[in-house]
Amino acid sequence: MDKQNSRFRWVVFASVLVTYLLMASQRTAPGLITDQVMREFHVTASTIGLLTSIQFFVYTGLQIPMGILADRYGPNFFLIVGAILTGLGTIIYSLGTHEFVLFFSRILTGIGDATIWVNMVLILGQWFKVKEFVRLIGFAGMAGSLGFLLATVPFTAWIGLLGWRAAFFSTGLLLCLSGILLYFVLIKKPKQLNEPAAVKNEIRREKTLPLLRRIFSNRQAWALFFCHFGIVGAYVGFIGSWAVPYAMDVYGMTRSDASQLIMIGMIGALMSAPLTSWLSSRLGTIKRPYVVVHIGILLCWATFLLFNGRPPFFMLIILFFIIGFGYGASALTFAVVRQSFPIIDSGVISGFANTGGFLSAVLLPSIFGIVLDHFQLGRGTIGDGYYHGFITPVIFSMIGLVGVIFIKEKSQGTEKSR
Repeated sequence: MDKQNSRFRWVVFASVLVTYLLMASQRTAPGLITDQVMREFHVTASTIGLLTSIQFFVYTGLQIPMGILADRYGPNFFLIVGAILTGLGTIIYSLGTHEFVLFFSRILTGIGDATIWVNMVLILGQWFKVKEFVRLIGFAGMAGSLGFLLATVPFTAWIGLLGWRAAFFSTGLLLCLSGILLYFVLIKKPKQLNEPAAVKNEIRREKTLPLLRRIFSNRQAWALFFCHFGIVGAYVGFIGSWAVPYAMDVYGMTRSDASQLIMIGMIGALMSAPLTSWLSSRLGTIKRPYVVVHIGILLCWATFLLFNGRPPFFMLIILFFIIGFGYGASALTFAVVRQSFPIIDSGVISGFANTGGFLSAVLLPSIFGIVLDHFQLGRGTIGDGYYHGFITPVIFSMIGLVGVIFIKEKSQGTEKSR
């Protein structure tokens, strides 16, 4: 069986993307019940910020090791195990009776979640031709945005119907079943078709320390790291922890209305992933549209400061949409990786770039929670807390803009396939 010409590759594509959709939903779904967890477990905003951050901390810390392992041993096994671990972590979260159980569950979920993106990128590289990659990476990004979208109004309704514990338990069970499905799609079926699940790489393996030294001394790798730092973390970190409380505290919205507001950002991300991939392919450049996206995100976060943390409601809708649209374009980071580095390094470079994105997702919820606690302890109003909290995504976005400016790219029209 020729993988890149087989119709079965679309079964692989669909299975992997559905799993990514479900796993992505569990990055932000806990943000829907922030106030309930605070009341039920009697914890502070700082603790909630740490609870949100710890999953991203684990995810971030494992990106480079996961890239090395996936490059050396193949992506299939790690993705299957990751889906099951994410499911188990979500189930344990639903059964938690103490805050330490919640922390353990989010650590387990973070370990599982750390497997998805790097391995998915490599799997797409195995099953699809180079010319299809930029377009498909956009659809992969769209699947992640659909996952975030699922964790808004639909998951809010699911929580309202079953209660938060049953809603998370059922989602965890579905993730475990997805891991089992991936085993049949990625390993068992290819073997039946006389195609090994992972092609043994005969290229001489570079030792880990020299490989890391080479990556850490590469200017392009650092540009991608900081580019992804600015575009991912501010959005994911805020949506996953403080967006719902912000809408409820500052605008007096209900939980359902707040989740609808967030859904607007998700729709922007959903539209952006395939659109920006198509546009960059059409223009023959990734960098120019990506710079425009970063500038737009920076201006949006700065607008929150301009209006003292409470822009007019109609403007708030526009801001959430544009910020979400910018996040959807983050798949372009990995199009640059594919363009700039040989295929044997794509796993570790993708992991390094992704580390930047989710490092900021680790930092933002905790910083935001500390700022809110400071102003809630009699030193100001809750509105003051959110206003000063928005300084963090502004700074992060500035770092992202610097990163994307320093990216060097080859013309797509003259790029040779690797």
